[in-house]
Amino acid sequence: MDKKLRILMLSTADSVEGQGVGSAYKELLKLLDDCPEFEVKVNKGNKCDIRHVHTVNPTYFLKMNRKGVNVAYVHFLPDTLDGSLKLPKPIFAIFKWYVRKFYRKADEIVVVNPIFIKPLVEMGIKEENITYIPNFVDHNDFKKDEGLRKATREKYGLKQDAFLVLGVGQVQHRKGVLDFIEVAKKNPDVSFVWAGGFSFGRITDGYKELEKVYSNPPSNVKFIGIIKREEMNAVYNMADVLFMPSYNELFPMAILEAVNLSRPVLLRDLELYEDILFGNYLKASDNDGFSAQIARLREDPSFYEEAAQKSAAIADYYSREHVQALWKEYYPRVYAKYPKKRRKS
Repeated sequence: MDKKLRILMLSTADSVEGQGVGSAYKELLKLLDDCPEFEVKVNKGNKCDIRHVHTVNPTYFLKMNRKGVNVAYVHFLPDTLDGSLKLPKPIFAIFKWYVRKFYRKADEIVVVNPIFIKPLVEMGIKEENITYIPNFVDHNDFKKDEGLRKATREKYGLKQDAFLVLGVGQVQHRKGVLDFIEVAKKNPDVSFVWAGGFSFGRITDGYKELEKVYSNPPSNVKFIGIIKREEMNAVYNMADVLFMPSYNELFPMAILEAVNLSRPVLLRDLELYEDILFGNYLKASDNDGFSAQIARLREDPSFYEEAAQKSAAIADYYSREHVQALWKEYYPRVYAKYPKKRRKS
């Protein structure tokens, strides 16, 4: 193209701390800042060639009526909200209906996991209008630092020689927090730390039950609350393993961040990970299985090293350069696809 594409980012993804969506959004802005062929504005005006919508705000829904190609970034599906928010059933049903309507209104859809293409097609969106572009993290922001490891353990009152299992995410039933606690009980000689809190306060599904555990965890479990993203590299450095027992995800940023430090990743055995992590992770389907994997990681150095190498392979694939190339191809392609939606100036 002989002109810069004007891209308007519409997002409130970074308004709530502790969300992976906000992390993914910030990474994309940094990536596009290094692309001279694009002129990117954030939440300013509405004149653009491409309107890239990251969150399902009603004001953004109305803005999609105007000129410019409308791209919706799908970070969640309506059904993945189950186990996250506790709302009256009629209101929850209306919100799910609205999310479906929002996605159908967009001209193009970007998903962060290919497993969600089929549900979107079943929702009435044409498959040719759906593109898979994965999340990524910058290797320069997440990397090993032995000094940081020691300092962060000291900061949180954790033993320097402890085997430390880290969980990351909002404190929700969907994230498997109660399973995290049960696995910790099975491994009293292992330290368990959860980075994250109640980003949506009392409307979090199961808030009362989870708050009791959060306020009074077992002696080998520490909840350190919501951590700013610029401090998360220190948290990954103090950990030996990332353990994510979630029941439902899209593409957790925590995984991409942890593998940059070659930290072994232990996940629930879910189909959604198969096509994006290529088998380079440890998995189990119940708490006994999780406990067995953690025990082996702790006791078998060769098994630990093998798992660490698998994480490094994930990090190599989801490089900044690879994902940047995908976006450089994507925006001009979808702009060319809709000549009637172009602005004259």
